[in-house]
Amino acid sequence: MPRIAKQLTALEVGRLQEPGNYAVGGVPGLYLYVNEGDGRSWILRTVVGSKRRHVGLGGYPAVTLAAARDKARKVREDIEGGIDPIERKRAVIARLQAARATEKTFEEAASAYIATHQDSWKNAKHRAQWGSTLQTYAYPVIGRLLVRDITQAHILQTLEPIWREKNETAVRLRGRIESILDWSTVRGYREGNNPAQWKGRLDKLLPAPTKIRTVTHQRAVPFLEMPAFMTDLRSQAGVAAKALEFTALTAARSGEVRFASWGEIDLEANVWTVPAARMKSGREHRVPLSTACLSLLATLPRKPESGLIFEAPRGGVLSDMSMTVLMRRMEVDAVPHGFRSTFRDWIGECTNYPRDLAEQALAHALESKVEAAYRRGDALDRRREMMEAWADFCAGVQPVLPREEHT
Repeated sequence: MPRIAKQLTALEVGRLQEPGNYAVGGVPGLYLYVNEGDGRSWILRTVVGSKRRHVGLGGYPAVTLAAARDKARKVREDIEGGIDPIERKRAVIARLQAARATEKTFEEAASAYIATHQDSWKNAKHRAQWGSTLQTYAYPVIGRLLVRDITQAHILQTLEPIWREKNETAVRLRGRIESILDWSTVRGYREGNNPAQWKGRLDKLLPAPTKIRTVTHQRAVPFLEMPAFMTDLRSQAGVAAKALEFTALTAARSGEVRFASWGEIDLEANVWTVPAARMKSGREHRVPLSTACLSLLATLPRKPESGLIFEAPRGGVLSDMSMTVLMRRMEVDAVPHGFRSTFRDWIGECTNYPRDLAEQALAHALESKVEAAYRRGDALDRRREMMEAWADFCAGVQPVLPREEHT
């Protein structure tokens, strides 16, 4: 048994200022530890079985002398009942740590999800949009909630304010929240159904996007105006004009053109191969280069430092707005992406080229999965004839013929 010390008063305890360990009496083994820097704390020295234990009871003066004695008595009672206070405290900490390991706020889960998947996303703009939409619309509502506690009511609270006014953004946001909560379920941070799921859940509570969204197609140059447009375009100076012409002639996406490099061009086979990493479909795409495309490329300087075909005047990749700004300056009410629609309209109205050939030229997936499974090749030679005809039409060489008269 610890030696019974003289029972100090609260006033006497308050005068203990010199560093040291002072038995204060009242409960065997109760000490006030006075450390350098005026730090003072209550310690109960005791023995549990064959183990010496120093049990912390809190700091002085936040824990008064009377409170420290009450705590010390309770600890001694627990020890007599077979409870080791140190082991109990360790068990409590372990349980808290284990619980914390299975807890994630939505913002923490979103950050982890983005860090895991962002390398598979095609461009920096997409990665930025993920973070910005969550930051703007989701985090203020559910960011600090544990993912296990997020309910359908929380999802509706997040989506309803923007579902009608900003439906496209809201639809993307819903999908992102659903992906994050699915990830959280697989990682063990939540259980049960996904409250952000559309089919069978939110589709019963929110109007379908197709019912409230006005579809706005990319503005395109009417195909009958392409010869005049191309003549005007070829009178424009600058790399943006060259890139825009190449975009129109290949019916490619502007991003595929802006990042195009000389290493992707095979001048012997007259083919531009766009790598899968830059394609929306995620598959490599071969573009047969018409005579007009080859003539355009022949006018461009090669800069081995970057390897880019259409390098910006100050170096690096051409801005995604550069071609759009050029079209505005030319007073053309269209956007670069619209040339894909112009090309598709020309195919449908003026030629007998089959629909699936046009879809392959545009790097679209075939609607029929059976047809797609059996079509192994990319019909490069057949598409070469079609792209040559398109280039001739844009140059005003080939007359516009009704589809039934084209042979």
